[in-house]
Amino acid sequence: MALLERLRYWSYLAGSGDIARRYFVVNGFDGALTMLGLVTGFHFSGTEDLKLMLSGCVGAAVALGISGISSAYLSESAEQRCALTELEEAMVSDLSDSEHANAAKTLPVLVAMANGLAPMLLSILIISPLWLAQAGVPLPLQPLLLSILLALGSIFFLGAFLGSVGGTSWLVSGVKTLLIAGITMGLIMLI
Repeated sequence: MALLERLRYWSYLAGSGDIARRYFVVNGFDGALTMLGLVTGFHFSGTEDLKLMLSGCVGAAVALGISGISSAYLSESAEQRCALTELEEAMVSDLSDSEHANAAKTLPVLVAMANGLAPMLLSILIISPLWLAQAGVPLPLQPLLLSILLALGSIFFLGAFLGSVGGTSWLVSGVKTLLIAGITMGLIMLI
């Protein structure tokens, strides 16, 4: 069985495909909203120190990624071990050399990667204008404004994706997530 087919089969056995998608969206949303908060805060503070802004944003992106990977791995490993133990008890047999056991060992890693890479990749996308500006690349808008627009676009995309997965209007779902982003920005401006 090819690796991709095996991973699909294990995902089917463990029911982890939907979990990985949920983790990707949830933690991706966390990453995008966190970066939106940071770049909005920097924008309204009036700072122009690109090195400082990048350091803060990269630090947050790394922390979100490590938190996402480690928390999902620990949580999903425990859940998979519990499910395997329950299956072994129900079948009154040792499944340590079975496909179920392989799934229980492998899928937590994949779920953890989805959970941790989502906020890190979205963060990198969102702060890319800051890197470009630091490298001297001319931009059509101020780097923080571009970062804010990329964050809002990412948040809308995640909402639209959830809408399409859930069988509802992708537009309404995207607008709902933009509303959350707007409330977040409003609170940051008030503070």
